[in-house]
Amino acid sequence: MTISRRQFCAALGAAGLAATAVPAVAAVADDKKIEPLRVITYNVYGCRGWPANRPLARKAVAKDQMVKRIAMQLALYEPDIINFSESPSEAVTKAIAKELGMNHVRFPSGGSWPGTLISRFEITDSQNVPLGFERPKDLFTRHWGRGTIKLPNGAPLIVHSAHLYPVVDPTVRLKEIKAMLASMQGDFDSGRSMLLIGDLNHSPDTAEYQLWKKAGWIDTFAKVGKGEGITFQADVKNERIDYVMAFGPIANQIVESRPLSEGAFRLNLADENSFALSDHLPQLAVFGEKK
Repeated sequence: MTISRRQFCAALGAAGLAATAVPAVAAVADDKKIEPLRVITYNVYGCRGWPANRPLARKAVAKDQMVKRIAMQLALYEPDIINFSESPSEAVTKAIAKELGMNHVRFPSGGSWPGTLISRFEITDSQNVPLGFERPKDLFTRHWGRGTIKLPNGAPLIVHSAHLYPVVDPTVRLKEIKAMLASMQGDFDSGRSMLLIGDLNHSPDTAEYQLWKKAGWIDTFAKVGKGEGITFQADVKNERIDYVMAFGPIANQIVESRPLSEGAFRLNLADENSFALSDHLPQLAVFGEKK
């Protein structure tokens, strides 16, 4: 689904476009229940470790240990789909995917923060910044990409991998979200299962979050999670800005959602020699048959 430049401009100018009401859902082509599906989104901070200036973090990077460290920690959760924000070089993310026995797609950044989509299932197609025309210079400077994953039951799962603009002022993020929602309209109307995963750089108490909610996206943690769900930072935890959101049939099959505040993902503040794998915590979501 692509949109014209005129449609894009209209999306930015119309306050409620694609976000004033939950879209009407067309008949779903394949409504078979999905098998258990485990999804992780993780801002990996360039795979430098956190804090990056800790001697052991620098040593792990210098000795090329981060690939195995990150792959081994993620493998404990048996993920089917993994999303990275702030990816390191493509060689490193491909090496992580290889360690996990997974397929790999890279979403180039408008700046220096590319995204990565990894899955043990076939990734049948992908698009970077799928607006249908050249990326505006002020938008999607981190990353946004769309991929289609073929699930074991043969059904397509649309995955939007995103890392939105940071800073307190929401102006750019709001423009990014409205443009994304406009480009998603065809998928909304089709009733396909979709995921939106990544570092969205806003908390749930914001206008940005309300746009997703009004468009029909379901925040998996808000649906089934417990506690505050803080994902940033791995040491002083104070924000929930990393999300796995769902739309369509898959949104009715959320069974678990939580940040992974354990193992090598977490920084031990009592140990000045320790380091975490990133400054963010990963967010896990599990879909499947409800018990």
